[in-house]
Amino acid sequence: MAEPLVLLRDVSVRIGATTILRRLDLSIAPGEVIGLFGGNGTGKTTLLRLLAAQLVPAAGTGVVLGVDLTGGDRVDLRRRVGMVGHTPALYAELTLAENITFAATVTGTDPRRGLDALGAVGLGQVIDRRASRCSFGMQRRAEFARELMLRPALLLLDEPHSALDAASTDLVGQLVDAVTGDGGGAVLVSHDRERIEKLSSRTVELVGGLLR
Repeated sequence: MAEPLVLLRDVSVRIGATTILRRLDLSIAPGEVIGLFGGNGTGKTTLLRLLAAQLVPAAGTGVVLGVDLTGGDRVDLRRRVGMVGHTPALYAELTLAENITFAATVTGTDPRRGLDALGAVGLGQVIDRRASRCSFGMQRRAEFARELMLRPALLLLDEPHSALDAASTDLVGQLVDAVTGDGGGAVLVSHDRERIEKLSSRTVELVGGLLR
């Protein structure tokens, strides 16, 4: 049996003096897609940040892509995890092409793959437009293009369908399939239960910082 991509055991996360996540157990196998639900303030985004090695467990053990979250090479891990959050992580004054070329350079990826990915998400005609002049939906698609280019081993999407028009919503499934088809895994956070359940292998729910 293949080693899990994610293995959390009895993990708690505190921010300041506040415990956000409590005694979590979670495993994600290669090719698996987890739908993560929960009300506002239950810790969904905090869990994504933990998996992206942006936070360290206050208690318990956590291993993501073979890296111990408390003492492993978290810088290297961050390069292997793709995350698309609420706010687009693009450089506003750079064009879409410049943004994706920069990401390619930093990661040692052929930038031509990024330009091809921009075309694949329907942005091929606007690659020279500054990110600041793009709609939120266009910026979201550009971030999907970045992840299509990078093919992370673990993909984290926070409200992935937000700001996408009806013609663009299939891009979420295409991105997830591209990652899991390579043996990666994905975690999808959303209030849109119907759409996410269709994409997920299984679903879990955060209630008051506890995973059910």
